[in-house]
Amino acid sequence: MKDPRYEKLAQVLVNYSVEVQKGNLVEINSVPVAGPLVTEVYREVLKAGGHPYTRIYLPALREIYLKTAKKHQLGYVSPIIEFETEKVDCSITIWADDNTKALTNVDPKTQAARSAATRKIFMRAMEREAAGELKWVGTQFPCNASAQDAEMSLDEYEDFVLEACLVHRKDPIAAWKRIHGQQEKICKALNTKRKIRIVTKGTDITMSVAGRTWINCDGKANMPDGEIFTGPVEDSVEGKIEFSFPACYYGREAVGVALVFKKGKVVKAKAVKGEEFLTAMLDSDEGARRVGEIAVGTNYAIQRFTRNTLFDEKIGGTVHMALGASIPESGGKNESGLHWDMVTDMRDGGKIYADGKIIYKDGKFTI
Repeated sequence: MKDPRYEKLAQVLVNYSVEVQKGNLVEINSVPVAGPLVTEVYREVLKAGGHPYTRIYLPALREIYLKTAKKHQLGYVSPIIEFETEKVDCSITIWADDNTKALTNVDPKTQAARSAATRKIFMRAMEREAAGELKWVGTQFPCNASAQDAEMSLDEYEDFVLEACLVHRKDPIAAWKRIHGQQEKICKALNTKRKIRIVTKGTDITMSVAGRTWINCDGKANMPDGEIFTGPVEDSVEGKIEFSFPACYYGREAVGVALVFKKGKVVKAKAVKGEEFLTAMLDSDEGARRVGEIAVGTNYAIQRFTRNTLFDEKIGGTVHMALGASIPESGGKNESGLHWDMVTDMRDGGKIYADGKIIYKDGKFTI
């Protein structure tokens, strides 16, 4: 039986997140297990007058490629991908997997090499997005592998995902518009600040945000959403930060990550588990040891860690930092093939200061 919640989610993705217009070329990226949502998105794109184009891949091919490809193959970027990056008007990515740990035993240096090779494509897509030439959104399809990571049954995880996307509401698009209004007030206040300091257990870190723009994440680029972020001045980050939750990236985990920054660059990196992987990714290119994003999670409908960054970085009452590429809309200038979000909990005593005054305490803004 068709689940009407997927119809509603498709409507949100197509008509709100990327706002498909008549004549738009709309790329839909996913895997076979996400078929029910892909089908509804495809249908909704046609209703909106767009031209749907599907790219459905087999997850097992990633493992085969990274374990088999030679050096010249890892460095190759298909001109077809380059063409798509330039021509697509809207892109909707639906994540799902049969096995989220399939890449655990891949050589970290291989993953780092591939990340470096695709840097140009990644940066070009972000440039087009910042210029308003490309609209992109990513979402999660509830599947068994992700439910297991989150330590839930599939039914529980499905409810968790869809409720975080607000599709249980009578009018989810109106709900996301209300969130936009609430967060816009905070962004406007922060856009007047110059220096940010974040303090919590194991963390005391400062950075300049002078001249940078705080971005209101309201369901346009991620679904679910719920964060505000900016790109700090690249050489300004100083101090130490410990991340409360495992840092997950392409099926790998680094647990107990602790970083020390001087003049904007990671000078010391430790992890209780996955330190070799952490180091390899930090060494993948020149920009990987710098901060591309600092953000505050504001989705209080998400309160538990699920080993899925799409949700974990949005947990209401957390802060996350992305190592690597900046998002151009924020004014950030760091370039890298890496963009790795790491999350720390602020709900028990955490504080954020802006220009020396407390603006956030115990997981909530005070402004």
